[in-house]
Formats: sequence, structure tokens, C-alpha cells
Amino acid sequence: MFKKFIYTALMLTCGLSFSQKKYPANTFMSPVEIPIVVSGTFGELRSNHFHSGIDIRTEGREGLNILAIGDGYVSRIKIAHGGFGKALYVTHPNGYTSVYAHLQKFAPKIEAYIKKRQYAKESYQIQAYPDPNELSLKKGEIIALSGNTGGSAGPHLHFEIRDTATEHIINPLWFGLEVPDSREPTVKEVFAYAITDSSQVNRSNDIVKLNINRNKDGIYVSNKIYANGTIGFGLNTFDRQDGAWNKNGIYKIQMFVNGAPRLIYDFETFSFAESRYINTLIDYEHYKTFRQRVQRLYKVPANRLSIYERNNGYVTIAEGLSYDVEIAIEDFAGNMTEIKIPIEGKRLPIKEPKMIEKTDKYLVANRDNNYEFEKTSVYFAKNTFYDDFYIDLREENDTLILHNDKVPAHKNFTISFDASAYEDAELDKMFIAMLESDGSASFVSAKRNSPVFKARSKSLGTYFLAKDTIAPTIQPMNFAEGKWLSNAKNLKVKIDDDFSGIKSYRGTINGEWVLFEYEYKTNTLTYDFDDKKLDGTKHNLKLTVTDNVGNSTTFASTFYRKDPSP
Repeated sequence: MFKKFIYTALMLTCGLSFSQKKYPANTFMSPVEIPIVVSGTFGELRSNHFHSGIDIRTEGREGLNILAIGDGYVSRIKIAHGGFGKALYVTHPNGYTSVYAHLQKFAPKIEAYIKKRQYAKESYQIQAYPDPNELSLKKGEIIALSGNTGGSAGPHLHFEIRDTATEHIINPLWFGLEVPDSREPTVKEVFAYAITDSSQVNRSNDIVKLNINRNKDGIYVSNKIYANGTIGFGLNTFDRQDGAWNKNGIYKIQMFVNGAPRLIYDFETFSFAESRYINTLIDYEHYKTFRQRVQRLYKVPANRLSIYERNNGYVTIAEGLSYDVEIAIEDFAGNMTEIKIPIEGKRLPIKEPKMIEKTDKYLVANRDNNYEFEKTSVYFAKNTFYDDFYIDLREENDTLILHNDKVPAHKNFTISFDASAYEDAELDKMFIAMLESDGSASFVSAKRNSPVFKARSKSLGTYFLAKDTIAPTIQPMNFAEGKWLSNAKNLKVKIDDDFSGIKSYRGTINGEWVLFEYEYKTNTLTYDFDDKKLDGTKHNLKLTVTDNVGNSTTFASTFYRKDPSP
């Protein structure tokens, strides 16, 4: 009975939703020449953001042809150490822009365009906005080779489609890309939440994990729960497409209470401006504690996401009444997994009360909050956080303890350290560091107005003043002093810094700046000999690397090379 109902209800809501889509499904082609296998879906839950495109597997290798999905022109080129690495933006005449990221290199005409500007600026990291008539493209034209640059964890193509006018990102699968998918989403865990102080679920007014079993017909059914007051639900769920074992994100979730729609959301489109509100969709504290992203099926007051279609997902349970909660999880191909949760309204003695750690400081989110100590201070502007909470703030010597990382911040806050107890010579090598969960320390960018260090951050945790007096290291990888390199394609150098991290590097050959590409994941700098012709045979390399507090190391070497005649 349930399966028949949920199927009918879903077809009505999905049919209505599908009829409203107006994306051109037959205009664009695939950006790759191989069958599309997806290792990351649109809207997938990531750290502090939703995934803004799809990740297309490139068979575990780099160098595959990347194609323009339609006629247009290159409207933006961005090269960065992290993030998208090498990325291309192509504007199409039908009002959409396609984005291709983590590229190894660009097509020759694009490569020549951007390298000219890199050499003029003397910088690997660069951003350029070509005019519409400078780098025009035809549908199917090779625009780049796939790679692993930037914040990529392995070779793949990150691919997006955006509305050119609004910059909203749209699920690329709406544009006719074929992704084989015959698998329904997987449910790992289901949770119930007592929302208010007077609510309860199974004698608890906190989060409760439900016992679920899958029937022969494929429907997950929970044991009956006993509840009272306003409650909500949460899911730990993922999806897989054919040809890959990645645990990808789902497309759509619908929840019904006694047959009436109570919550619907999907990942058709969203804006970059709202992406950080992911921390209101997931149970952030649960994620930080157990590394599991549980999607709330209720919309908390601070949630400003536009992905919802109706209602807020809260369920109010009255004494003596029965309820059937039905949840449908769907992927883009329409494969569906269903969950049924029977509820009996019954108030019982609480056995597992919600534990709230109270401190002497209670932060009210919708107003400014400023805290000052002997050597440190922290300022939280209005609406830095989503909710009010008891905050643990302490100063211990040169350490500022800001609660813990289980509370998400939506905006930057400001921390300050008074280092007047230190000599001026020491201050030049000092910086603000954050203690990581593994016990290491990370550099926090700060401004110094002697003797005060001031930094902005979005992460609660432990901050302290640190000192770095050790310069970076530089080590040649594929060459040695005084050797001939006529057959080499490039120069490779390994650079590293033991504490504050690499801030900048500069390389010259025979006194002229040359483009070293920095791959921070492997700590390597690479210079391509094809970039420019070297006159003569004896060449002097000079490379200077500087860390974030100004410690520098200079490496010099002589090599011999005779470039082939043009």
C-alpha cells in the first residue's frame, strides 16, 4: 500500500517539477570523448559548501582531450595553486557558461594567450577575461587536456554549467549529458531529533538513531517510535552511478506525513552566495564528531537555502495519535529508495536527557559579541553564527581557546593578540597559528600593527602565537650542477617549509624571470623549456623561496643546454 501511494505521489510532484524545466537538452555535447562516469555529483555535500558541478572520471590519468560543449568564446581563464587549479570558462550564445577545472594545460592558442600574460605579470597565479572576439570556439573543439591541478585529489574533470546572467550554477545533467545509472540510493542511517526542550523521541530529548530494516520489496521500515511534541528527522545517505564506487550525493528528498507533503528539496540549481548554508542543512556537530554528514529533513530558522520547494519538515506529535512518515530519496535518473517510519504519540519518562554544557558566557547570534582578555580578544559580528549557544572562551598565556570546532561560523570573526611582551626582532618571525585536530599547527594570515597581530577566521578552535625562524628548503629533482640538459623537457625542483608554509617563489634563468608552476600537493616547481628559447649554452638558474614570515632561501645552479634551432 505504501509503495503504491508513494509512487503515485512522487510521480505527481516529479511530473510537475519536470514540466517546469526549460534547459536545452539537445544543444550541448559531452566535454569528454569517453563515456561519462561520475565520481562526484552536483550538490554533493562537501566541507562548508555544496559541490558546484559534476566530477567526470578520466580513467585515472591525465592528458585526455577536453572539448567545448558548444560554440562560444573563452570568457575567463583562472590559474591558482589551490581551488580549481587551471580552469577555463566558456560563454555560449544561448545564455549559459560552461566551466572546466583541474586542467593539465590549455589548447595551444589559449596556452599562448595566458602565458604571455603570466610572463608580463611575472606570476603563475593569474586571472584573465578575454574579449569575445579573442578566443572564439566551435562546438567539439579541443580546449584543454584533463589534469589534476589545484585542490584535486586525483585526475578528473570538474565540469559546471552556469546561467551567464545570474551566475547561478545548474545541475549539468539537465542539459542532456548521458550518465548510466541503474542503482538506487543507499540509506546508511536514519535519525530522529527532539526539536524543543519539551519534545521527546523514545524517551530522549536529544538525537536518536532509529533501527531500520529493509523489506523484500526494497522499502526500509523503522521500528515504531514513541514521540511527543515537535520532532524532525535526518538521513545519512549516498548514491552510486554505474561504473564507479564513489559515494556520491543524492538529487532529491521528499518527506510525507500521513500522505501530505511535509518537505521537498532537490539539487537542480543554487547560488554560490548560499553554499555555506550547507552547515544548516547538515547536523554539523554530528559531522564533526563522527565524520558523517546527516541531512536534516527539517529547515532550521537560520537556513537560507533556495533548494526547498515547500514546508519546513517539522512534525508535531500529539498524545494518543498515530503517524506514518514516508521518505523518498531519489537520484537524477529516477532511481528511488523509500523509508517508512511509524510513530505513536506517547509521552514517557525521559531516560536520555539532552546534555548542554553551560559556561559563564552565552552568545546571542543576532547581535555583536566582543570579548577581551589580558593579551587577546575576539569579535563576533552580528549573525556570525546560526544559533545562540554557551561559548567556552579562555586565554591561557599566548593561547586563545575559542570553544571548539563543532559549532559552525557563517562569517569571518576577528581575533587579536597583543605581543608587546616580545622583542621587535622576535615579532618579525611570529604569526598566529591554529591548532589542528591532529596536533599540528597551521598558519593563519594576519595583519600586524606592532605589537598587535590581528586575523580573521571562520573556524572556532585553539589559536596561539608561534615563531618560525627556519627558512624553506630547495632541492633539485631532475638535474645537477654543471650538467647538460639538452634532452630534458623541464626543470623540476622540490620546495618545502617546516612550519609557516610557502608564501612566494621567484625563478630566473640568466637574470630573466621564468614561469615555474607550483604543485603544492607534491611540493614541486616545474619550468617547461618550451616556454622560451634560451640563447647560448651556459645558463644560470636562480630560485628564491620565501615562507609566510619572511624567511628566504636562494638556490643557484649552472646547467648547459643548447635549444634546437627553430
